[in-house]
Amino acid sequence: MAAFFDRIRTRIVPALLTAIGVALLAGGLLSYTNPATADPLPTATATPIAAVATPSPLITLPPIGSVAPPSPTASIPADRVVTRVRVAALKIDLPVIDQPNVSYPACNVAMYYDDRRLGQPGEGRATYIYAHARTGMFLPILSQSKISGGKKMLGMVVEVWTSDDQRFLYVITAVKRHVPTSSAFVAPFAVTTEQLWLQTSEGVGPMPKLQVVAEFLSQEAAPHAEANPIPKPVNCH
Repeated sequence: MAAFFDRIRTRIVPALLTAIGVALLAGGLLSYTNPATADPLPTATATPIAAVATPSPLITLPPIGSVAPPSPTASIPADRVVTRVRVAALKIDLPVIDQPNVSYPACNVAMYYDDRRLGQPGEGRATYIYAHARTGMFLPILSQSKISGGKKMLGMVVEVWTSDDQRFLYVITAVKRHVPTSSAFVAPFAVTTEQLWLQTSEGVGPMPKLQVVAEFLSQEAAPHAEANPIPKPVNCH
């Protein structure tokens, strides 16, 4: 009897267990290679490496020369005014102010003509600056105009600063002598490009005017103190 139970334990039981396991595997109830999951995940489609898009940069610059320059008034402060003028070759360097509310221009400064038909530097119109033909002011312009019609001034650089700390460079291209006072503003009022006009008198009273015309060269930022000298106008009538 003992031999019979040993035979069941050692041969028949293992054989039955093996048969049951094979049956379960065949039925798909057990798997040693693909464990079951509660919710199958969606099948992901592999994307070839070559098809992966490269992220675009935050800023893309257009090719140089492909975009037109901004209009002259695109970023100009509404309160910009000219504050200083220098012609280094003639040793002229003056603060520039709006003409005081007096009938006669001040001395020790230059003045800009404030008219809606004119402009300030960078506005794409004529900026008009004038001063007396006196020592320390615009006298060197008048003196040079008397020599070969002022040809030596052609090509000279004029620097102009503005209240918003900008420096503009212009180059003198024309000298206009003996301009009647009555028609002095006809030409500058008609300007539609960036220009600078300097004016002084050729004598006392209603004498003809001397005008120097300069074309725009460049613009750059400037130190505040350099661009905004303290004017000290004097009544010199």
